[in-house]
Amino acid sequence: MSKNTNIEASFNKEAVKRAGWAAFVEADVVNFFKHHELEKLTIEDGNGNKAKLSLTKDEEIKVEYSSVSIL
Repeated sequence: MSKNTNIEASFNKEAVKRAGWAAFVEADVVNFFKHHELEKLTIEDGNGNKAKLSLTKDEEIKVEYSSVSIL
């Protein structure tokens, strides 16, 4: 099993839909980013929702995300 498959398996798509993209990014993804001591992370859900996290020089986490809604 590849590393990406393990990461994908740890996030339940239904939980993401229920929580909303912004809430998911600001909670689960930020926790993942901190836990693994990453410097940069870019994610995309395949439905147009994207997020970029990066560590600033002050050791803060900068989060940028976009969300797409189809009505």
